[in-house]
Order: sequence, then C-alpha cells, then structure tokens
Amino acid sequence: MNEEQGGRMSEARPMSTMARVNVGLAARYRKERRFKFFGLAAIVASLMFLALLLASITAKGYTAFRQTEILLDIHLDPAVLDVNNLATANYAALVRDSVQTLFPRVENRQDKRIVAKLASTGAAYQVQDMVMNKPELIGSVKSVWVLADDEVDMFIKGHIPRNVPESERRISDQQAAWIDQLTAAGRLQLAFNTTFFQAGDSREPELAGIRGAAMGSFFTLVVTLVLSFPIGVAAAVYLEEFAPKNRWTDLIEVNINNLAAIPSIVFGLLGLAVFLNFMNLPRSASLVGGLVLTLMTLPTIIIASRASLKSVPPSIREAALGVGASQVQTIVHHVLPLAMPGMMTGAIIGMARALGETAPLLMIGMVAFIVDVPHGFSDPATVLPVQIYLWADSPERAFVERTSAAIMVLLLLLLAMNAAAVFLRNKFERRW
Repeated sequence: MNEEQGGRMSEARPMSTMARVNVGLAARYRKERRFKFFGLAAIVASLMFLALLLASITAKGYTAFRQTEILLDIHLDPAVLDVNNLATANYAALVRDSVQTLFPRVENRQDKRIVAKLASTGAAYQVQDMVMNKPELIGSVKSVWVLADDEVDMFIKGHIPRNVPESERRISDQQAAWIDQLTAAGRLQLAFNTTFFQAGDSREPELAGIRGAAMGSFFTLVVTLVLSFPIGVAAAVYLEEFAPKNRWTDLIEVNINNLAAIPSIVFGLLGLAVFLNFMNLPRSASLVGGLVLTLMTLPTIIIASRASLKSVPPSIREAALGVGASQVQTIVHHVLPLAMPGMMTGAIIGMARALGETAPLLMIGMVAFIVDVPHGFSDPATVLPVQIYLWADSPERAFVERTSAAIMVLLLLLLAMNAAAVFLRNKFERRW
C-alpha cells in the first residue's frame, strides 16, 4: 500500500523548471519553423504568379516586334502620278494594281478586291513617301516591301489557325492559298516592326505605334518633375527645419500623409475642375497631365524628402552652426547635399508611379484618339498606360499583341526608373 502511495506521489510531482523551459523552447522553435515556411511559401507563390504574368505578356506581345511585309513590283505610272500634283495622286490604285498583277488568274471582280486587301492601306503612304522624296522614279517599276494587312500578319504568325473550319476564322481557304502562293514565291517576309516605334495611334493595327504615347508620357513627366521636385523639397525643408511644432504643422503633416493614400482619380477630378473648367487650359495636353500628376506625386516626394532630412545626424547641423554658419547656410551647404540621394530616390519612385497612372489622365481628356505625334507641351497627347487601355478595348486580334508589346515597353521603362533609384541610393547614400 505504501509503495502504491509513493508511486502516486511521484506521478503528481510538478515538472522541473528546466523541463518546462525545454518544452516551451521546442514549441517556440516549431512555431518559428512554421512561420518561416509560410513566409517562404508566400514569396515563392508571389514569384510564380509574377513569372506567370510576365510569361503570358511576353508570349502574347513579342510577335508585335516583327511585321509581315509583301514585295510588290509597283509601276509608277506617269498617267497616275502628276508631277505637279503628287500629294493627291491615287497611290492606292498603284498598290492595288501591283497586288492584282501577282494573281493573273483571278478575274472575278469581288476576288480582285479581296486580293487587293492583302496589302495594308498604309502601303499607299509608303509609296507616296518614296515618290515625294524621289520624283525621278516616276515611269519606272520599283520593287518595294510594303506592309501586309493585319489579318495576313496574324495568319503568318500563327495567331489565326489553319486547322479550324473556314467559318470560324477570318481568313478564307482561298485567301490562305494566295498567302501560301506569295510565301512560295518569296514575296512575304517578317521584318522588324519599325512602325510600332515610329508611328502614332491608328485604327489599323499594322499602322499603329507607340511613339505618340511615348512622347506624350515624356512631356507629361517633364512637367511633373520640373514642378513636383523643387516644390516637394522646399516643402520638406520648411516642415523639417523651419516650421514650429504646433497643431497647425501637425495638421499639415497629417493631411500630407492622407493625400499620399488618396485614390489617383480624385486628383483627376481636381484637375478637371481647376485646370480645365476654371483656368481653361487645353484639354488632353501634356501640360495639364503634368499638373495633375504633380499634385499626385507631391505627397510622395515630401514624405521621402523629410525622411532623408531626418536621416542626417544632428551633429552635422551642430558642427556647422558651431563654426558660425547660419541656419540657411547649414541647410544649403551641409544638410541638403547629404539628404539629396534619398530625395532623388523618392522623386524617381514618384515619377515611376506617375508614368503608370491612367485614371487621373482619363478625367482630363487624355483618352482621346491621337494620331499625330505631339511636339510640344500644349499639343493634344496621350500616354502609354492610356494607349494600352485603348488598344485593350479594340476587337482586332492584332491589337492584342500590340497591347502586350506596349505593356512590355512600359514595364521596361518602370524597371529602368526603379533601377536608377536603387543605383542612386547605393552610390550616394552615406551610413552614419
């Protein structure tokens, strides 16, 4: 009986302190391993989704950098080309006759019209530019590579499959036979798509390019940078170095932080009310777009600039003041040069955000169909994100690849700007 009581007492004896510590450590280590696993899994999943997105965009867009061309023997007929009136000559007729010449067995009028559409409507402009630059070519037969129609281009690139019923594709069997005939004769080729980088927008996919949108983005960002950077730095210097600490400055700081989180379309509404309706500035101009994006990026630049100023050690200010420098001299000659790398990084990040914005620019009319490439800040313009938005809404299959290609260009620009920010930070940042 005594032995049984002794066994019960040993079982009820409390666990020692070290045993409890070891049990707690084991449980803590298990939680840490689970936390690390979930964190690593989240990173891997994010990278996989990012890789899938980039692969999808690249797979759809890389073909846009090449364009199908047709080799035509164009007779520059003097009866059509009046030397005294070359600007209004019927160049489309010359292209149409050249295409029809390649298919002498086609006699039906409707089939001839279909054959003529194998070449792009832009081929006439190519011939016009050639004749306008060299009028002495009139009367000769010139072999010229001209743009093919977008449907021919899609068929050559495999975006219009052959192995589906004729009723389910935009290229008929007869047109496919004509394309095969041109390919066998060596009159079709895939060349680098210079039009994509040199032209503005167009209703025809093979004539559409990003130069107009790229120039619009450039002018818009120039206005944004010229206005937002000095104003943002000046505001940060005043709030951090000169402004007294009271309820008014606290209210200003809270509002600046709130403005950084406001949806961008609100700034578009503000620009519509102030810059267009009140100040009567030109609609759909890079100047107005830059002003709107300036309002949007100012909070970001102010916050980044203030953080850079705070990172400068107080000993720098005390040393400068100790040798007789004024407060302005201390800030201009000592504090600002040391804080400038962080300010530049914040400005570049703000510009990168401005480059990818669409919503505020839609509100001020930059969604308009702009064919001409802008040459100034007041010319009608659009920007790359808006151009992508417009192309994504187009029904033609050829605009799908151009949309993806434009996204690739925009991502490269954003990557370059962020890389520049990282480079400047690593090169000029000083650690205290």
